[in-house]
Amino acid sequence: MKWNAKLKLMMAVMLTAMMLVIAACGGAVRDNSNGNGNAGAGNGGAAVEQGESGTAASEYPLKIKDDTGTELTFEHAPSKVVTLVPSETEIMYALGGADLVAGVDQFSNYPEEAAAKPKVGDMTTNIEAVVALTPDLVLASSSMNTDAVAKLRELGIPVFASDPLTYDATIEKIEKVGHIVNKNEEAAKVANHMRETKQHVVDAVKGAEKKKVYLEFSVGWTVGSGTFLDELLTLAGGTNIAASQPSWYEVNAEEVVKQNPQIIIFPALKEEPNPIKAAIEGRPGWDTIDALKNKQLFAVTEDPLVRVGPRLADGLLEMAKAIHPDLVK
Repeated sequence: MKWNAKLKLMMAVMLTAMMLVIAACGGAVRDNSNGNGNAGAGNGGAAVEQGESGTAASEYPLKIKDDTGTELTFEHAPSKVVTLVPSETEIMYALGGADLVAGVDQFSNYPEEAAAKPKVGDMTTNIEAVVALTPDLVLASSSMNTDAVAKLRELGIPVFASDPLTYDATIEKIEKVGHIVNKNEEAAKVANHMRETKQHVVDAVKGAEKKKVYLEFSVGWTVGSGTFLDELLTLAGGTNIAASQPSWYEVNAEEVVKQNPQIIIFPALKEEPNPIKAAIEGRPGWDTIDALKNKQLFAVTEDPLVRVGPRLADGLLEMAKAIHPDLVK
């Protein structure tokens, strides 16, 4: 979940680990770049055939566009995939493709076994390490891995780069990755679960009071409109008091006091005391905010809310429970 503005935050908030991308390379795929326009909806021309289970199976050669407008042609299902950000690693594992993953970024910590995979860099991708793994698919973030995507494509390595801005766009990305690696049945299960979770939350909070919510996911930074976190908050039955500005931006402490949120949500961190909570509680004048007076401060699991992958559904559900604990079970 946009990122030109988000990029500023992500660099300032490296602790949020907001990036997920998969990288891989090889001669089985042709990268037919056609500019940097947005890819259209759907599977970008991917051909499928009906499998024995009734779920469509990918048919190769398979053509598909990514979010940069680049068309990729896969002669067969990729057998070695490298992921450049945690979200893409989580997608591959959720699709049952652990054996296909040849390398991951340093921040890929879920599931636990992903940490044992060869590393290809952190915020900066080690191009040589990726090339040495000879992948035939690289999954990357078009906003966070811009330089790496360009360099890998120059080397003839096929890169599927994405940058979903919404919950539904994240689901579509997962389905596209499923098409590429011929994990369509698994992708359908993940997609259905995410859609069902969204519908469960929407139905649960329908007609309920829209509570005023303030988000702070790094000390001094909040999230505005046009972001997937703003969308999740809205789906969860809240009103984002920071939505008057787009993307991520630095907190205006006086404006937050003026908006007087009923609920404050921040990420649970391993550090004790939590520096974000300490900053919230220590700001002059913030003790007059309803959320603090009524002890409505909630720490939520960070990774599912900042990674555009399968666990976005978990993040949505947890946020909804914080905002409407009486309605969302």
